[in-house]
Amino acid sequence: MDRELITEELTGSWEHTKAARDALVGRGAEVVAEVLDVLCDEGSPVDWSISSDVLTRIGEPAMLPLADALVAAETAEVRRRAGWALGRLKVADPAAFLPLLSHAHPEVRKDTLFAFQCRGEAALEFTDRLLPALADPEAEVRQQAVRTFGALGAGAVPTLRRIRREPALGPRLRSGVLEALAHIGGPAVLDGRDREALRRLTRTKLSGQVPNGMHLCGAWYAVPTTDQAAVLDAFDLGDPEPVTLRTGAAAWNHDHHDWRPGGDGHRSCARVFVSPVLDGWTLVFGDRSDDAHRIEEAEGPLRDEVMTEVVRERCAGLSRRFGAAHWYGMSCGDGWTAWCIAERGEVVRHYDAYEAEENDEGGGDEGPGHPAEAGFLLPHQDGFPDDAFDGIAVSDSEGFAARYQEVKERLGIPDTCEAVDIAARISVDPGSLGPETTVVGHGVLALSACGREHGHPPGALPF
Repeated sequence: MDRELITEELTGSWEHTKAARDALVGRGAEVVAEVLDVLCDEGSPVDWSISSDVLTRIGEPAMLPLADALVAAETAEVRRRAGWALGRLKVADPAAFLPLLSHAHPEVRKDTLFAFQCRGEAALEFTDRLLPALADPEAEVRQQAVRTFGALGAGAVPTLRRIRREPALGPRLRSGVLEALAHIGGPAVLDGRDREALRRLTRTKLSGQVPNGMHLCGAWYAVPTTDQAAVLDAFDLGDPEPVTLRTGAAAWNHDHHDWRPGGDGHRSCARVFVSPVLDGWTLVFGDRSDDAHRIEEAEGPLRDEVMTEVVRERCAGLSRRFGAAHWYGMSCGDGWTAWCIAERGEVVRHYDAYEAEENDEGGGDEGPGHPAEAGFLLPHQDGFPDDAFDGIAVSDSEGFAARYQEVKERLGIPDTCEAVDIAARISVDPGSLGPETTVVGHGVLALSACGREHGHPPGALPF
């Protein structure tokens, strides 16, 4: 079939092209080459999701051509498109993917593993064939293998435990199997020897760790103390296990971004990461169980109000104990940012960007602007005149950026602050940790009341 005709038929919206897509799927292998050409053409008027839908539904006849296209791709975008389609092929028998697990190109191996991950427990029969991927030479492939075993679930645990005890097992596969076990069920599926192995590895990593900036999406507390035991007590935490900064940060991000179905509903409130002392401050990533449940049980718009109440009460209480307490929040997916500052039992400043936008009066405030905000615009404030961007098309991102910088410099408009900017001035910014950060002691992952009842959330964590 002529490629130009295929391009014409597939140009349009998802709904508009449905009949054409169905017809091409019906023609199967004879149109794979032409549709694949369209998929790999970044200048094509056909949306890549439309051409990839045709290929994924054609299934096995598109498998090797997609793998070849991924290997030959000259740009990251073409590799992404081909890999996306390869990992989502509709294939009746997953055994068809098995030869690609040993493909020379690591991205082909990785996307093939994803195909098994998509099948979840239905792929359990291939457990033995998937095991070598846990020792793949490429770290990204090994990480995908761990995620794949996580999708296989508890049914893969007996095989992993058996393999783990084989004396001839190489160190890389031994480590990969241990990580896969942890990813499936957390520490609960590990026996005493494996848990001790994790502790030994942690101790080794702790001795030479260099702080790195954390990915920040969520909220955390900061208190000016070196007394970790007092912090654990203040947050009602128990069973602390030493962890590296990398492990603690990964646990925090994992737990409140884990939207997998199933579980007991306590994945986000079971454990808390308490940092080592960083430039004189101890940071707490997570909430007490009672705080978390109080917020979760609020409905609709009341949830934000309850969160504000909880934060203010917690900061005030912590500041009575430690002299001061801060809470910071920010999102990596939108513009939300917030902070709460308490001293000697009283909240002296609370700011929430979204509440401020709603009432245009600095809503969410308690107390006057804090000195740490001096020289900044607050996130809800717009320092630009109404006509600053007249004549710039919405789609002209480069033109907008140039005009923004020109007007900002000409009018002397201050930078806009976020929670990390306030933290950097009056405590410590966890997103900017580095070799110059003074670190005392070690961090811990500790269980909340929910965690002591339900255990650690499943999921492997990096060291």
